Amino acid sequence: MDNNVAENPSPTRAKWRKVAYGGMQPGFDDNHTDDSFLEGMVMNANVVKRDMLKVMQDSVSISQYLCIVVLVGLVWNYSLRSTLDETSLLYLDVSLLGSGFLVLLLTKEMLSVDLLLHYLLNVLFFTTGLYVLAPIYQTLTRSISSDSIWAVTVSLLILHLLLHDYSGSTVRAPGALKNPTLTSFISLNASVVASVFIASRLPSRLHVFAIMLFSLQVFLFAPLVTYCIKKYSFHLHLCFSFSLMAVTLAFVYTLHRLLLVLLLGLLVFVTVVCPYWLIRIQEYKFEINGPWDEAKLCFDITD
Repeated sequence: MDNNVAENPSPTRAKWRKVAYGGMQPGFDDNHTDDSFLEGMVMNANVVKRDMLKVMQDSVSISQYLCIVVLVGLVWNYSLRSTLDETSLLYLDVSLLGSGFLVLLLTKEMLSVDLLLHYLLNVLFFTTGLYVLAPIYQTLTRSISSDSIWAVTVSLLILHLLLHDYSGSTVRAPGALKNPTLTSFISLNASVVASVFIASRLPSRLHVFAIMLFSLQVFLFAPLVTYCIKKYSFHLHLCFSFSLMAVTLAFVYTLHRLLLVLLLGLLVFVTVVCPYWLIRIQEYKFEINGPWDEAKLCFDITD
């Protein structure tokens, strides 16, 4: 009998295997892990090391668009104070439109004649619609006080700045790989409503048309123009941005010195302080990856 026991030993326990599918393995719980489970743990694998100068250069786009919005606010203020009449506004609209198309022609290799004609046709329909709707805009907020109009307008501009897509354009540029996001459309709508509120306080139909055309040109096409400049030459983008900041600060100085100090402080905060904070907080970023993470495809599913 002892010989039979020696000849038939008890079966050895099966070795646990790490498999994604296949059910429970005999002799092991469903949530069993062996001693090698934590060997696959990786810390801070996806943390990007950022360069201070590079982050500051990227933040210039935010400061640039902030100056554009400030310039729009200055034009609104001069128009409401009758410092800027409708004739001057129309000349400004035509010059902005011509310079914008000139920049598109000089900076975009993929801009064909057909695409340019398509843009011109859209601008024609856009301008005609604005002129037809100008009398409606003029009387739209007649029963609302000016204080309420300014409060809502400032709130809408803040919302516009918070949701604006600073890396692209609401109008899709030729050759752009991604479409505009939902938040960028919400930002654009906020700027359009703010423009309508300001235009409704102007005295004449032509003045309303001119200010609406100016505002929508800036909010719609200025991001497209600056995007094309940035793609064409980053150094040209930096020169244009700093020139725009200098012009904006000069115009704000003529309005009030305190506003100059506030705007200059805001530009320094956005361009210098915020990048410095971003670099500093990267030191405290702690990310853990391991076998417990969901599987990720290592190839493009559309290929």
